[in-house]
Amino acid sequence: MERTDSDDPTVLLTGGTSGIGAIAARTLAERGATVAVVGRDEDKGTRLADELTGSTGGTVRFHRADLATQDAVRRLAEEVTATYDRLDVLVHNAGLSRQDHTITDDGIELTFAVNHLAPYLLTHELMDPLRATPGARVVVTASGVHRRGELALDDVRLEDGYEPLDAYARSKLANVAFTLELADRLDGEDIVANCFHPGFVPSTALFRDASLRTRLFTRIAAVVPGIGTTPETGADRLVELATAPEYGRRSGGYVGSDGPEEPAPAATDPDRRERLWNVSADLVGIDPDWP
Repeated sequence: MERTDSDDPTVLLTGGTSGIGAIAARTLAERGATVAVVGRDEDKGTRLADELTGSTGGTVRFHRADLATQDAVRRLAEEVTATYDRLDVLVHNAGLSRQDHTITDDGIELTFAVNHLAPYLLTHELMDPLRATPGARVVVTASGVHRRGELALDDVRLEDGYEPLDAYARSKLANVAFTLELADRLDGEDIVANCFHPGFVPSTALFRDASLRTRLFTRIAAVVPGIGTTPETGADRLVELATAPEYGRRSGGYVGSDGPEEPAPAATDPDRRERLWNVSADLVGIDPDWP
């Protein structure tokens, strides 16, 4: 695969083929960035990359990966490292909410695997290119629903009862806790890590695998004025954390609808964050003493 060699910023954006990810990819490309878009649908991703490259001043490439499997995450990291000469921003935006209790090939509950473990492992695998790029950023799409989540690290497979919203809330709490712990561990290095709440965006594909009741609610919310947030607003928040100078100087932040705010206490508790970090390392088979 041809390797890029450019001074333009390079952004790796998971979940970039639809919703706020696709809108953010366009905005970043219009600003001249090289955007590596990650998704599961080859045809959809290739069409998006071709369309954005042809209509913007940037370069958009599609990388296919199913982030539910750890092997796929590692292959993605290898592909990115071989393709790009820099990594200015790593954006973890892929996410799902699944109605059925599903266990991945790695033995992990699916929502936790995609929404948390994939960002955890992909960040680990891409630390070298992040460190090699001055002023690199890690941006994580979290959610305000993290406030109702419980980490439940003694039951990571959620065998003792499964409720889709609880599983999603747990994964979003893990997103926030991971971001804050990563920022602390990177203290003194030229890399920042921040996360944000994009708002409730009912028109995205996030809830494509949710229950019929949830899917009906989100469809109604998408057309009723005053309910939820537009995808454009969510994408603007993502782009802001990826590009705004103030977020290049701030690390360990959670950004809500009105700017930086305090996340749930469960995400800021040092002991819970460290335990999540160590359990996550064990689940993906890496040394917890990173970065």
